[in-house]
Amino acid sequence: MTSEVDFYELLEIERTADDATIKSSYRKLAMKYHPDKNAGCKDSEGRFKAISEAYDCLKDPQKRAAYDRFGHDAFRNGGGGGGGQGAGFGDFGDIFENIFGEFMGGQRGQQRGPRRGADLRYDMEITLEDAFQGKSSEITVDVSAQCDSCHGTGAKPGTSAKHCATCAGHGKVRAQQGFFVVERTCPTCHGAGQVIADPCGNCHGEGRVEKTKTLTVNIPPGVDEGTRVRLTGEGEAGARGAPPGDLYIFLHVARHPIFEREGTTLYARAPISFTTASLGGEIHIPGPDGVNHQIKIPAGTQSGRELRQRGAGMPVLQGRGRGDLVVRIEVETPTKLSAKQKALLEQFRETETGECNPQSEGFFQKMKSAWG
Repeated sequence: MTSEVDFYELLEIERTADDATIKSSYRKLAMKYHPDKNAGCKDSEGRFKAISEAYDCLKDPQKRAAYDRFGHDAFRNGGGGGGGQGAGFGDFGDIFENIFGEFMGGQRGQQRGPRRGADLRYDMEITLEDAFQGKSSEITVDVSAQCDSCHGTGAKPGTSAKHCATCAGHGKVRAQQGFFVVERTCPTCHGAGQVIADPCGNCHGEGRVEKTKTLTVNIPPGVDEGTRVRLTGEGEAGARGAPPGDLYIFLHVARHPIFEREGTTLYARAPISFTTASLGGEIHIPGPDGVNHQIKIPAGTQSGRELRQRGAGMPVLQGRGRGDLVVRIEVETPTKLSAKQKALLEQFRETETGECNPQSEGFFQKMKSAWG
């Protein structure tokens, strides 16, 4: 089982994105990770190559159509897309005709034999801490798996399938209608090209049965909401020995009580007392890595100010380095004061000048000017 980053995720776009959106997102990311702007950074170089590969595929309508159907297998020699037919770049016309051949009347795109198993989806919720550290988790899924009795052939053990006499093993039959020849799926073998005279008693000729499988999912550090992990060959088994589909794990990051996330940047709200805001000080923010990050508060900090801690955010997916932690300061006004505290504040108020509060002083001066 392997996990691969989806081309759409690499370009940070939706699967329904149009050509203009794909091009715009690629240009933005290419400028960000271009080797000339990140001299000596292997991570940026690798990311630049990855997004370039993704753009090269998705900008081409034929390649994009094949990728949407077969995933990364569409561009591997001997890949598993399309019912066991190889699908490397060198024979891309075959992929295109596999998809559109039924509409275009082409013969090369007509699939013979059982179809590849369907891809399956599994939604998994993880915590922000899981997304930060990565984790290995076991899941249980109910899928159609290869029949152990007949090893996926659909025929009773000791027997085998035979060529369909109706279509001579082609899976298609032709009929002359005037000047036209109409080709349709064979009604006897239903396109398989073979018939089973003595079906397996366990799977009733399907070559697959329903099973419960326990699978291990390896989640890399840095994943985000909607990240897709692919388990190759763990989808639905193909009928009568056809290749299986894939299982896609869609990750959903649960809401965190402290942090909000934007890419690799973490945001946190931190209420502080007005004395700390006035005199300065420090606070500690516990990160998802379990480390207490010390945030220094400069004297005179105003509510709404953002303090940035470099390298204290989320890890970069499939790369090195981390984003930043941004702490948004909220100055809290005390609501319950003792008699001594009130007396001290009264003394402080008597010493206040416009220099202590330039914003409020300037505001009231503007109000006076506006009203004469």
